[in-house]
This record gives sequence, structure tokens and C-alpha cells, in this order.
Amino acid sequence: MAPPPSPKPTTLTASYTSPSASKTFTHSLPSAATTSTAEKTQYLSTLRQSVTKLQDEVNAFLTEKMEEDKALAVKAGVKVDEKKEEENYGEENVEDEG
Repeated sequence: MAPPPSPKPTTLTASYTSPSASKTFTHSLPSAATTSTAEKTQYLSTLRQSVTKLQDEVNAFLTEKMEEDKALAVKAGVKVDEKKEEENYGEENVEDEG
């Protein structure tokens, strides 16, 4: 009888795509195929830490993109409503499609 296949490492991935840019964020995770409670607890702890790091990276990237977009708008002479921009950044703006 052959030994069970070794578990494959998994990857936590988030992708950002816009008309002007795209970026993929990834974090490697240990295998989720564990049997003991201690191993499962360690996996979930690592997963939680990786999700938090991924969120931080995505937020930093989006903040940078917002600043770039704002600088381009100011350069073009467009008044920027920062509060509205922050609330809607990355969201589809239905008002603009009408």
C-alpha cells in the first residue's frame, strides 16, 4: 500500500485589477491537511496572521493608488472631494454611468 500523498502547500491570494493597473498579493500557508488539534490551531493562527498582512498590503497599495489618482486629478485642474473619493475608491460609481 502506497503512503498517502504529501499535502500541498496552499496560497492565500488577492488580486486587484483596474483599467490602469493590476497587482496580485500572495502569502504562502502551510498545508491544511493536519490531524491533531495543535496542528489545526497553528494552521488557523498562521492563516489569521497572513490575512491581516494581506489586508495591510492591499490597503497600502490602494492608498498609494488613491494618492496617484488624486495627484493626476489636481494636475488636470479637477477639484477632488477627498471624503467621497475615499468612500468610493475601487467601487463602481453608478452616477458616472448614467
